[in-house]
Amino acid sequence: MEPDQTSLEQALGPLQAQVGSLIDQGEAVVGSLFRPWIGYQLVIILALFACVHLAALWLRPKVGDWLRAREGWSKWQLRIGLIVQRRLRMILFVFGIWLIVWLMREITWPSRSYLLAIAANLATAWLFIAFATRLISNAFVRGLVRYGAWTWVTLSILGVTDETQAVFDSIAVTIGESRLSLWIMIKAVVLLGLLITVARIVASSSAASIRRNKDISPSMQVLAIKFLQVVLFGSAFFIGLKLVGVDLTGLAVLSGAIGVGLGFGLQKVVSNLVSGIIILLDKSIKPGDVISLGETFGWIQSLGARYVSVVTRDGKEYLIPNEDLITGQVVNWSHSNEFVRLDIYFGTAYGDDPHKVRKIAIEAAKSVDRVLSFKPPVCHIVGFGDSSVDYILRFWISDPTGGLTNIRGNVYLALWDAFQANDIAIPFPQREVRMLGGTEDTPIPDKGAARSQKAVD
Repeated sequence: MEPDQTSLEQALGPLQAQVGSLIDQGEAVVGSLFRPWIGYQLVIILALFACVHLAALWLRPKVGDWLRAREGWSKWQLRIGLIVQRRLRMILFVFGIWLIVWLMREITWPSRSYLLAIAANLATAWLFIAFATRLISNAFVRGLVRYGAWTWVTLSILGVTDETQAVFDSIAVTIGESRLSLWIMIKAVVLLGLLITVARIVASSSAASIRRNKDISPSMQVLAIKFLQVVLFGSAFFIGLKLVGVDLTGLAVLSGAIGVGLGFGLQKVVSNLVSGIIILLDKSIKPGDVISLGETFGWIQSLGARYVSVVTRDGKEYLIPNEDLITGQVVNWSHSNEFVRLDIYFGTAYGDDPHKVRKIAIEAAKSVDRVLSFKPPVCHIVGFGDSSVDYILRFWISDPTGGLTNIRGNVYLALWDAFQANDIAIPFPQREVRMLGGTEDTPIPDKGAARSQKAVD
């Protein structure tokens, strides 16, 4: 016999032994099915399943009509009711099978309800897992956890977990000093899935609580939520690896090397990440602030790890890197408070009384809805122009997110109406054109003078 074939047989020997043990147990179970009381229990289970199936078909429409009539229920109550409606057959089966097990144990020996008890335990475990996994929002992770838990619970109730674990553990690959088996991979996927799911649920509930806390500023809320997510998901990942049996010492060395490589290769990404943390810490901007950065004017929609989302009045959403907000000049219209002062300029004719004009302009600004009354508008003369007396009208608003151009337009329109009602003229430049005709007594100007005169006219 060749050496390679001998080593292969030695490697497959434990696997063949474990598979043979499972086959023997399966043959024993199949042989026990031909016993009279085992057959009776199988008939009882099938009959009960048929009955609850018909009952569920009859009850589901009625439960659906009852749920639709619950107008005062909250969203989560309706969701639970919908889950109960969908799992109505399993719920009825669990109640029915346990009732039969109790009756069988009261009127006969416990051994004659052994298969019924196994079916009751399996159905109860499956029902609990079906309800518990509904907390997982991701459909793929929910299905993976659900079917993995169903398989594990089934093997545990049937008492073949040790044999199944030995079979999976015998299928392994050795890489250097590390041994990677199928059992370790399955356990790693299940544990990481459960821990990450728990971390996600805790992070979501904690984030909702932080957002409801009015004592924490919006920027600190974002920072606290991001920090909490990093801690929870990082802890879930490393705890899962530790439970599986992975040596974290080598992982620490590897992560250090990867971190150095990322620091050199992804300088911009790291710079934006650090800049985002600085922005959250110094509270220079926060969600809801109105900012101007170059030609971009809008309010901050959200703060991310790499960029800040700024939405303009025309619906465009700009993703501005955090580094630009740290190194560039940013105008924050609502940094320390939400009050914004706006200025508009206008002019009136020299024949109008400036005292009356100032009073009318102030009253016109006060009549606009968004103009603040407790910070009253003011109007001042700023100069005497060629055609008009020039004024500046200053007023305050507290909602820059509502727009600046529209409020200026409304104030200008109010000024127009007020000036029309009080016979105040808004002058415009006028030019007097003088035509020069050429005669014998009139000297003809040279070409340069003509061009200059034409330009003046």
